[in-house]
Amino acid sequence: MLLDFRVENYKSFQDEVSFSMIPAPKQKGLDYSVFEEAIGKKKINAICSSVIYGPNASGKTNIIGAMDTMRSIVLRGNILNVNESYPNEAANYLELIPNNKLTERKPVKFFISFTEEGYHIEYSFSMNVGFFLEKDFKRNIEREILNVNGMEIFDRSFDKLEFNYSKKISELLDMNSKESNKLYEVALNSLNDTELFLMNGFKLIISRKLVELIQNWFKNKFMVIYKANAIELIRRFEDTDSPGFYVEKTTNEAAKIFGLNSNAVGYMVSDEDQKTKLCSVLDDQNSNKKVIINAKTFESYGTIRFINLFPLVIKAMYTGGTLVIDEFDASIHPMALMNIINIFHDDEINIHHAQLIFDTHNPIFLNSNLFRRDEIKFVERDEDNFKSDLYSLSDFGTSGTSGVRKNEDYMKNYFISRYGAISDIDFSPVFRELISKKGED
Repeated sequence: MLLDFRVENYKSFQDEVSFSMIPAPKQKGLDYSVFEEAIGKKKINAICSSVIYGPNASGKTNIIGAMDTMRSIVLRGNILNVNESYPNEAANYLELIPNNKLTERKPVKFFISFTEEGYHIEYSFSMNVGFFLEKDFKRNIEREILNVNGMEIFDRSFDKLEFNYSKKISELLDMNSKESNKLYEVALNSLNDTELFLMNGFKLIISRKLVELIQNWFKNKFMVIYKANAIELIRRFEDTDSPGFYVEKTTNEAAKIFGLNSNAVGYMVSDEDQKTKLCSVLDDQNSNKKVIINAKTFESYGTIRFINLFPLVIKAMYTGGTLVIDEFDASIHPMALMNIINIFHDDEINIHHAQLIFDTHNPIFLNSNLFRRDEIKFVERDEDNFKSDLYSLSDFGTSGTSGVRKNEDYMKNYFISRYGAISDIDFSPVFRELISKKGED
């Protein structure tokens, strides 16, 4: 489960911000929202959900994009550009990452803390990629640190490397204490300016098991959907290349509850390129047979988006993954969204500690009976320096004139700007000017 994510110098986030899933102190009520896991002799807690509010262009999508970018860099193991079709271009072209208002070069920093298979992993790296749009800058990893269960495993900076052998995680290491010094020298010589040591030298020389554990979490359990329209079809039948039509029972049943127009939906695997396409099954009244057509020609956009989203919810719930979605509520009815949120909050269903993180403009989630104060986040951008800030409702405390109490009307207070992260919008001057110039060339 995700505990904390931090980023610095990522687009509008010029200064370091922390997206914490660790429960804030003195929070009472809604205990179903708090998970507890045993890591050695310690108990670690995390909240099961977070909702992010803020006006347009404040930086809500940027925080999700930063998570997606770190995930992408870790999985490919380097800070080089890649030419791929991907919704988050900053994950492929790293010159798009730095804050575009900086007058001096500043490193981009990522930090993540999570639990996986009984281990508490803390991993961070900072990288120099130059100014915004500086394509020819000679990039390098400035620093890279890995901690496991509170112990520092390695600290890499430029051409230096500090490695600590630990008996407490010896079952994950491909060496014993006698071999550690010799292999350390080999690892030191394997450092590359643009490669993550974790995914290269450390994996090949010191601990394949530990890296595969981390890699599996990033690949399969840290599911980040950047931008609302970027949810692609999830191929549920990766174990077959056989052409044909497949119906995924659970998703199909959920789609019928959601309001499916056809008899069923399924996945058509092409016999030419094995690409998968979402299709609808209908009755042909003329032939009294079933016909299969492209779902986009028959189902609503909201239905298709739900069908593409629901397998991710299933996967998160089944594996204990962290699902991060930009504009979770786009084109989907609030009642369906509310039910999905309630499933994450149901400790009898969410037994594997799945987490849901999303941003939204819909105020209905600003509800003290639905979310704890530490689950409600805000992103606000300073209009003078264009820097974004991230904070939680729990940061206001509970006492004093700015304090927030559990039973307050969060929605009302948000719209009267008690919490910030809201902008007054008035388009009328634009129209008054148009009307005043009517008839002018």
